[in-house]
Amino acid sequence: MRMKRLKHLEDRKAACGGWLISGISDVLDFSKAADTKDYIDIKEWFGDDSKPLWLEIGCGKGQFACELARRNPDINIIAVEKNTNVIVQACEKAMELKVDNVRFLKCGAEYLTKFLKPQSVGRIYLNFSCPFPKKSHASHRLTSPTFLKLYKELLNKGAEIHQKTDNKILFEYSIEQLSEFGFTLKNISLDLHNSGFEGNIITEYEQKFVSQGLPIYRLEAYIKG
Repeated sequence: MRMKRLKHLEDRKAACGGWLISGISDVLDFSKAADTKDYIDIKEWFGDDSKPLWLEIGCGKGQFACELARRNPDINIIAVEKNTNVIVQACEKAMELKVDNVRFLKCGAEYLTKFLKPQSVGRIYLNFSCPFPKKSHASHRLTSPTFLKLYKELLNKGAEIHQKTDNKILFEYSIEQLSEFGFTLKNISLDLHNSGFEGNIITEYEQKFVSQGLPIYRLEAYIKG
């Protein structure tokens, strides 16, 4: 079901000002999405490009990104979302909370290497990404080889990927693909909320799934060397 368009969407989008980076591209061919570069000026957007940069891909309404930024004032955080309705609400949340070390990039994940420089990212968060349950749609999963290749280009030495999901099939697929792609896995949890893990930031979807008694799967992945 399509999301209903927000009232006064364009005005609200314009009011997001310095929190919203509009990653606009007319390239629809996935294989050519990042052929031409239009790198974001991190210093211009954050006022300081000396801090580590973290990404959340698929940030929803911004609950996780804003809290992550609040807890980590010495990190620059870019939260990525392709739905205009949703990203505007995320920006509004950051503005309301006065969180100044998070910015929101409107684009699909396939365009990230168009807007971000190689080896510029210290951590990627994948929270409750669409599982694309049909095997024929597996290439769209954010831990498919296509996207892992993209992440490898963006990640700097020692960087990590943190994933959370309620979907067991996606989690098992992610473990398999990350391992085959040369990532080392750590802090794997098959039931995050009963694991004793400290420091978890609960997302909007996570609240819903936990209230239904569903287990949350979590992992961290990195490349040695």
